Amino acid sequence: SREIVLEQQQPAPDHNGGAIQFGPDGYLYVAFGDGGSLEDPNRTGQNPGTWLGKLLRIDVSAQPYRVPSDNPHINDSTYLPEIYLSGLRNPWRISFDRATGDLYIGDVGQAEREELNFVPAGIGGLNLGWSAFEGTLPLYPQPVLGEVTPPVAEYAHDQGCSVTGGYVYRGRDLPALQGYYIAGDYCTGRVWYAYREPSGGWKFGLWMQTDFIISSFAEDANGELYLVDYKGGIYRLTAKSA
Repeated sequence: SREIVLEQQQPAPDHNGGAIQFGPDGYLYVAFGDGGSLEDPNRTGQNPGTWLGKLLRIDVSAQPYRVPSDNPHINDSTYLPEIYLSGLRNPWRISFDRATGDLYIGDVGQAEREELNFVPAGIGGLNLGWSAFEGTLPLYPQPVLGEVTPPVAEYAHDQGCSVTGGYVYRGRDLPALQGYYIAGDYCTGRVWYAYREPSGGWKFGLWMQTDFIISSFAEDANGELYLVDYKGGIYRLTAKSA
């Protein structure tokens, strides 16, 4: 019953792809890294003619798929029409806020910064910067695909080395975190929060220190969060007992 929807040749064994998710619009979002290796040697993140370093948006109700008519670059022949966002390095997990439809991306950095990106619901065509930027740091001079949208939060490599994107919390077990985006760091076991204030500003900080190698997060039908440890465990996040 398997059917191949799309394929992308990879120039290196890393940064190949970090997530697929159905969005609230019913379309499939496919996150491709820049294809490796270090330093984005092919400058794929800012190349509109490749899926590498991009987030794609496709309609899989047709076989193998069709391109939605409202994709942001559908009428620009310099872009592949499937492209929804540009400028990604290694998008290790994407998710949609089940309450708002907003999109969150944890994008793994190179030598300096790890970043969390926020894309408001229904807003495509943004350029998240790689490899002209690593987080908010200017990196490799090159032609850039329009204005760069910076991350809403970032941290340096003295605090971690590889971000793992998570989910906006919408469950009941952790009421103090309602509406907070939860992410982690693969190397240090730190669990981060990011919260968009009513003013539009962002708070970012450390929520919890763990001994886990955080490779992923998950959420269940009720919006409760789970942490996936690369060593083999899956843990539900709940409030500490009194």
